[in-house]
Amino acid sequence: MKQNFQATAPNEVWMADITYIPTDEGWLYLASIMDLYTRKIVGWYIDTRMTKELVIKALQRALNNEKSTGRVLHHSDRGSQYASNDYQQLLQEHHFQVSMSRRGNCYGVMSRKRIR
Repeated sequence: MKQNFQATAPNEVWMADITYIPTDEGWLYLASIMDLYTRKIVGWYIDTRMTKELVIKALQRALNNEKSTGRVLHHSDRGSQYASNDYQQLLQEHHFQVSMSRRGNCYGVMSRKRIR
């Protein structure tokens, strides 16, 4: 699948990623989902562990916050959290079109990184 995404309206393309946040007590992990068209964070969750539950809770928040009128393209890296059966099942239940970065491509969700 091509990796150069464009959106012409809200809720066409969602980009998912995990950010590592160093603290004095250790690491925090922020899972966020950004609407590519609006650049709005539509769902997020933060935890001390980087598990599938982290990304599932972020996706559930996004689903509660946004009302999709069509099929949304969901793009993420190939991390174990996003590739987990539970996360993929949730995407399938909500009729997402799933896209994942090419294997070995750490820049696959780069368009997310430039949030203003």
